[in-house]
Amino acid sequence: MCNLLRCFLSALLSASIASAAHAPAQASAGGATPSSNGYVGNQVCAACHSAIFNSYAKTPMAHASGTAVENFIPADFVHKKSGVHYRIYADEGKVWLSFERPNDPGVRGKRELLYYIGSGRRGRSYLFAVDGFLFESPVNWYTDRQVWDMAPAYGNASEIPMNLPAFTSCLHCHVSGMQPPVQGTENRYPVPLFSYSGVTCERCHGPGAAHTKGGSIVNPAKLDATRRDAVCMQCHLEGKAAIERPGRHIYDFQPGQQLSDYIRYFVFADQQTHGLGAVSQFEELAQSVCKKKSGESMSCTSCHDPHSEPSAAERVSYYRQKCLACHGGKLGTTHHADQPDCTSCHMPSSLSADVAHTEVTDHRILRQPPISPQLLQNGNTQPTLPRLVRFPDSQKTDEDVRDLALAWESLVNSGMTVAAPETERLLRSAIDKSPNDPAVLSALGYSAQKKGDLGHAHEFYEKALSIDPTLIDAATNLGAIEANRGHLREALRLWQDAFQRAPGQSRIGMNIARLFCDTGQPSSARDYVLRVLEFNPDLPEAKNLLQHLSRPSPNCKD
Repeated sequence: MCNLLRCFLSALLSASIASAAHAPAQASAGGATPSSNGYVGNQVCAACHSAIFNSYAKTPMAHASGTAVENFIPADFVHKKSGVHYRIYADEGKVWLSFERPNDPGVRGKRELLYYIGSGRRGRSYLFAVDGFLFESPVNWYTDRQVWDMAPAYGNASEIPMNLPAFTSCLHCHVSGMQPPVQGTENRYPVPLFSYSGVTCERCHGPGAAHTKGGSIVNPAKLDATRRDAVCMQCHLEGKAAIERPGRHIYDFQPGQQLSDYIRYFVFADQQTHGLGAVSQFEELAQSVCKKKSGESMSCTSCHDPHSEPSAAERVSYYRQKCLACHGGKLGTTHHADQPDCTSCHMPSSLSADVAHTEVTDHRILRQPPISPQLLQNGNTQPTLPRLVRFPDSQKTDEDVRDLALAWESLVNSGMTVAAPETERLLRSAIDKSPNDPAVLSALGYSAQKKGDLGHAHEFYEKALSIDPTLIDAATNLGAIEANRGHLREALRLWQDAFQRAPGQSRIGMNIARLFCDTGQPSSARDYVLRVLEFNPDLPEAKNLLQHLSRPSPNCKD
């Protein structure tokens, strides 16, 4: 949910700077001692499964993450749009990201890179920490084009995005034994961040501690189709929206469980998108004729061996045999026998619709990709809404209106404003069924606030926070309402608490700084501006306000 941060200030207040968090995390090496959740690491598995261990160690999944010093790619380039010079380099056993804009002394610094994310097959990014809060590097390596460029969605940014939080939704799929963020925060993680680098055996087979003592372990091939597919789906599906269940998180999911007990995915029904997403393989496969005709007997592992990866020389023949296993050897002699690479025609690669410089393989296995708009046009009238359904349980869309309402809300907040009326209707229905759901209450508060109905927005936010005081957006937005009402002490309390737990959210810190500035406390205002610049050193409004506050007699009313 977005923030509405506009206030009119007049009263005198006092406050202190939000306290700093603990030091940056360091990765721990995998070992034989079981962690608190029962994970033991790949080395323990190798004792009995050495052949699989050795082959899996060569796969991209095994190298999906690790410490930056283990695997870094040097960078030295200038982003033309922002004029910022970035470098990634090693120095005295550490890896650093430096940034500077020539002729702008206020934009110059460096961050120690602690972890890498991504095997390098498609690309790689790095993570750094500020006061224990973990952020993504503003620049990524894109393997397909062999270039360094800005992180996805920031190619046209004119400032440095140094405050991109490392969310659990990203980390969950790249690391093993991840520790969840500190309660009430978005991206402050305990030390170490994760127990084991990459995607370990246990991410697909479940915790192995009991198995090392003679107990059983999950074999995905022996699970029912829903639980089997969930093992792959947890990381190879994004859909149009993904909504976690109340009190649940996807990083708590373990193989053998029902993924829908933790998270619900939603997609547009009966439509093709304008392009393939970087993480859409599972959804695409479901659209294929192969999957529709094969039903539950076909899964990701029908074509992919999760324990090994064919070499470049073996790739064509390997996947051709997978196709002929179902379509028969006769097809291989009659259907373009001179072209053994089935995937080049039926699973071509194309540029990702959501990640620059990245190609994705079309898992729809189509003869010819169809062309269909994302929003259906009804003559010359306004575009009509597509049907949003749960995936893969499309028949259970209305089972829980709460998830559908929050899914639509996420699309509206991403720019699909045409869905606002439907979202409002569903949220109203959801609150009737779940009157104490803080996520729904907060969403309704934001909807009311956007419409100027501050009375109802205030009620929704207050109730949401009474149930879950850790909601950062609800507290921030409620603070804006309180400030507009002249309740500045309450606004400050809400904002300071939220900013302490999310110092990377610059707008919260700037609101506090303006409050102090407008109430005649330039010293406190300056402290908060400096705190904002620690996390977001290229924010124009922060730099401008700091310059103003540096005058001999600053007057924030100017």
